Amino acid sequence: MIVALDHIQLALPAGAENAMRAFYCDLLGMTEVAKPAALQGRGGFWARTGALECHFGVDPDFHPATKAHPAFVVDDIAALAGRMETAGLAVKWDTALPDVTRFFVSDPVGNRVELIAQAPQQT
Repeated sequence: MIVALDHIQLALPAGAENAMRAFYCDLLGMTEVAKPAALQGRGGFWARTGALECHFGVDPDFHPATKAHPAFVVDDIAALAGRMETAGLAVKWDTALPDVTRFFVSDPVGNRVELIAQAPQQT
């Protein structure tokens, strides 16, 4: 039985690592972590936030994931949306789920990413 999620992997074309680092590390606040030496020659990079690790791997036949996507819970969705818009990214708010504040954006290589507002703490 599954007991935890170890990581997610997103694909990118060769040479897009710096643009992806700017998005995932600079805009979303992830921290790059060292890949094991045996995997470093493959390109790409790994990043982490809290217990979530994301592996960004080079795919020689890259096609952006425009439907499948990660969904990240964020603590200040309005501020993040503003930073994304300032960076020139198209933020697409979605109201299909009335109790969920969220938007979608494409990363620098066209992969779909969902950002969800953290639910208020109940006291």
